[in-house]
Amino acid sequence: MTLPRVISAELIKLRTLPVIAATVFATIGTAITLSAAIAASSTVAISGVQVTRATIPFVQIGVILLGVLAVATEYQGGQIRTTLTATPRRLSTLTGKSLAFLVTAVVTSGVAVGAGWVTATITLSVRHLAAAGEASLWPIVGVAVYLALIGSLAFALTVLLRSLIPPLVTMLSLVLIVSPLASGLTEHTRWLPDKAGSLLYLTDTDAVLDAGTGGLILLAWIIAISIAASTTFTRRDA
Repeated sequence: MTLPRVISAELIKLRTLPVIAATVFATIGTAITLSAAIAASSTVAISGVQVTRATIPFVQIGVILLGVLAVATEYQGGQIRTTLTATPRRLSTLTGKSLAFLVTAVVTSGVAVGAGWVTATITLSVRHLAAAGEASLWPIVGVAVYLALIGSLAFALTVLLRSLIPPLVTMLSLVLIVSPLASGLTEHTRWLPDKAGSLLYLTDTDAVLDAGTGGLILLAWIIAISIAASTTFTRRDA
């Protein structure tokens, strides 16, 4: 089976999995709901970009869950054996899976961020609290890119660990506990994937890193884990 056909098959598989569809819609719904709530409760003038940034700690949970479930559901149900029988070239199979997930993550992140920003902007305008400034939408693009990449990191880690709970706990602990707590203790947290990736949408640059280098560090984490994952995926039994 050629790579385009593998990607197409994997996209169909993701689209028809109820848990994946539910996660996608829940992620988008969370972004919209939180954006509306934050904008509606604000007592000072803020921008839609600021509201969108404030939703990231919660919206990223949905994208991480999406990355984990995209892989773990096949291992949990044993469908991975059927997949490998249909496409015995494992590296091609994994490449197709990865690209299919990336498309799903990009679309989900883009829609969630865009819908959240529009919701926040409209709500703030109605309440006459839309702040001047921050006319550039590049931070919004940065948020979408960050979410797609952090989801891809979760995807790669799940391929490596071949399970549901360990990668999910690892990723959520990283973004919700380790990075927030450790950032107050040491400056070296800048090298953590989520911390470095956050520079894609933050206006305050790090003393060492900027948006470009921060994004590259997150990408390097994804590549490193993907290499380890592809090595084990092609060599071990399903």
